[in-house]
Amino acid sequence: MTNPRILVLIPARMASTRLPGKPLKDIVGLPMIIHVLRRAQEAAVGQVAVATDTQEIADAVTADGGVAVMTSPNHLNGSARIHEAMRKLDPGGQAEIVINLQGDFPTITTDNIRDVLPPLEDPAVDIATLASQIHTEEEDLAPSVVKAIGTSLGGRRMRALYFTRATAPSGNGPRYHHIGLYAYRRAALERYVSLPPSPLELQESLEQLRALEAGMRIDFTIVDTVPRGVDTAADLETARRILSKS
Repeated sequence: MTNPRILVLIPARMASTRLPGKPLKDIVGLPMIIHVLRRAQEAAVGQVAVATDTQEIADAVTADGGVAVMTSPNHLNGSARIHEAMRKLDPGGQAEIVINLQGDFPTITTDNIRDVLPPLEDPAVDIATLASQIHTEEEDLAPSVVKAIGTSLGGRRMRALYFTRATAPSGNGPRYHHIGLYAYRRAALERYVSLPPSPLELQESLEQLRALEAGMRIDFTIVDTVPRGVDTAADLETARRILSKS
């Protein structure tokens, strides 16, 4: 039995500028969104649904036995989309935690999905996420790799101080690649979507900075692997190679 207190919501839309129609791109015989859906179901942490504004995506999900929730096409980010889906799926407010799992993470592992939850055992934490240590200069310097900067809380847990596309912090020591998987307390998600975009969010083009600028607490767990997001045709071929071997 999955936990009724937890919703796992997967936002997906067709209008990607770099790879249009990517949720339905074939990867070893299945649409990409179905790979993500199945990993979320296998993680068995809560009710799983895909939040989409596209009937084709919803049809693919339901054909695979999954749940799809139709949402507005006007949302600015995935957090706003899952907020609408949460209210439609759970109007009574039974779910206390909402996981936002991006629909372009076909190589996500079930362990990664489960690993995002432990920080929320601390009632002071509003939002939980993941990061992995950077080991290459290419990854370190790439603006596409978001760096999570935090202070250690012991073990594999850190409290987030900032997120940036720059190489940071400077000097010797580890740097961490942020993984865009989030677990929100329901009240934190409600508050987040009520806030206007913040100055640093707009400057860095990173939605999580809105929460930090509003004084919300984000903790992250350090994990060993980074799921490969699919943003380009080259990313898609990489995902096909990885999943053809699994």
